[in-house]
This record gives sequence, structure tokens and C-alpha cells, in this order.
Amino acid sequence: MALPRRLGGIELGGTKAIAILSEDGRIIESRTIPTGAPEPTLAALNGQLAEWHAQVPLAALGIAAFGPLQLDHAKPDFGTMLATPKPGWSGAKVAALIVGDLDCPWLIDTDVNGAALAEYRSGAGQGYGSICYITIGTGLGGGLLIDGKPVHGVMHPEIGHLRLRRAPGDMFAGVCPFHADCLEGLVSGPALAARFGCDAAMVPDWDAGWAYVASDIAALCGAILLTTSAQRILFGGSVMVRRTFLLPLVHTLVVQALGSYLPFLTQQTARDMIRIAGLGSEAGTLGAIALASAALE
Repeated sequence: MALPRRLGGIELGGTKAIAILSEDGRIIESRTIPTGAPEPTLAALNGQLAEWHAQVPLAALGIAAFGPLQLDHAKPDFGTMLATPKPGWSGAKVAALIVGDLDCPWLIDTDVNGAALAEYRSGAGQGYGSICYITIGTGLGGGLLIDGKPVHGVMHPEIGHLRLRRAPGDMFAGVCPFHADCLEGLVSGPALAARFGCDAAMVPDWDAGWAYVASDIAALCGAILLTTSAQRILFGGSVMVRRTFLLPLVHTLVVQALGSYLPFLTQQTARDMIRIAGLGSEAGTLGAIALASAALE
């Protein structure tokens, strides 16, 4: 009797990390731990994987981690964390400490590239090879697939740190410690708290400041369409999911800015192309498993 195909996944976030066990396409077990210092956090994740691997060998492992990450296989620090504002994590040997002695194929990628891959395989990106997945929450991250494969080059996409044209009259300086008014510095959760002077959850939908937020997100969508020709731009994260009025504003603003230039762009196609992601809060978890599947393939 053939053993079930088991895949392991790690979703490494800035505040929590999740080890996931999938069997024949179903998630059957998971363990969540706080993201503390690198060594104990990564050791705990490796220990959980090793326990599952001892029960029934894992066919493959996928690691979907916050970044920035070194993803160039030719570099001696492949699989490590690059300079990050998260204390203690710059230079952390993420892949090496998670994989350890596990003898199975594995892949590591950014959490947003993993989420984009999951949306392509089983979410709102099915049937479309060119996908950009954007999450807006504590930060702003962007994953990009071309022909169904995550994009890498000298690094990985850092879409959240684009600096784009601002709406006239918007004087908010931004909060990014690196770039001030990049997109992450303008519309992430901490940026919204600074912009409004309070927890953004307390700000009513009719507040005029949301128009600037919609303008910034629309500028991001326009830049993605112009540079990647993505067939789908899929939004995850609390900001876009909870503030449902933002997406129709973004559609309108994108069409106003680019509809006369991009022949495919109308109000209807904008609604079809720029939408909320399909996997919701499971995108990160399923992204790790999607990377494990890709490691097998």
C-alpha cells in the first residue's frame, strides 16, 4: 500500500510562524508559535518538521517567509534574511535552520510570492499566468508570477517600496524608515495610524483622507499594469479586505489615469482584473504548501 503524499510548509511571519502538514492535498495538522529571536524560532519549526518527517517522510518542503530574503542560489548567503527592520533577524539563516537534516526537496520564497503561487493554483488567479498578489496590513508586500512562476532576479520584487506620484494636496510625509513616502510608508497599517492620528479602524469610511489612500493604491495598480502587464492584481491583507469601499474607488482612478492609453482597460475590465484575492487568510499557509508542490515538480 502506497504511503500518502505528505508535504511540509512553513509560513514565517513577523509576529507568528506556522508549521503546516499537508496530506494528499489536505492540511491535516499545523502548529503556531510566536516569532521571537531567530535561532529558537527556527529551531522549533525544524523540530516540528522533523517530528512529522519521522512519522511519515515528507515528500517536499516549502518555506514562505517575510523578507527581504537572499534568493540567488549562486550567493553564499542563499536562504538568509537580508537587512530588515525586525530586530535580530538581519542575516538570520532561515533556510538552513528550518531545513536542517531533512532529506527532501525544498523551496524558499517570500510569503507574497508563495501567496501568489497559491492564488494561481487554487484561488482567484486560476487560468492566468501573470499575477501580482499585494497584501496591505502591517506592511505592504507584493508577489509576482510570470508564466505561473515566481519572479526572481538580483533579488525578489519589493513592490511596497515603490515611490509614485502623489495626489495633489496630500501632504502626509509617510513613515517608511527607508523611503518615507513609498507605498508601504503611505498605506500600510502603521502608515494609516500616522496619517489619521489614531487607530485606522476607528476612522469612518467617509473621512476625506481615504481618498488619498485610494489614490496611492490606484497609482500602485497602474505601475504594476504598465511594468508587468499582469492579468490579475489580487489584494489580501486587512486594509483592502475590511475597507470594501476602497476597491471601487481604485478601479475608477486607474481607468481615469490609464484608460485612454491602455486599450484593454475599462471600468469592467478593471473590476475583473483588480480584485480581492480568493484564498483570504489562508493564502500564506497555502502558499507554503504551493512552494512544496513546486519543489516536487
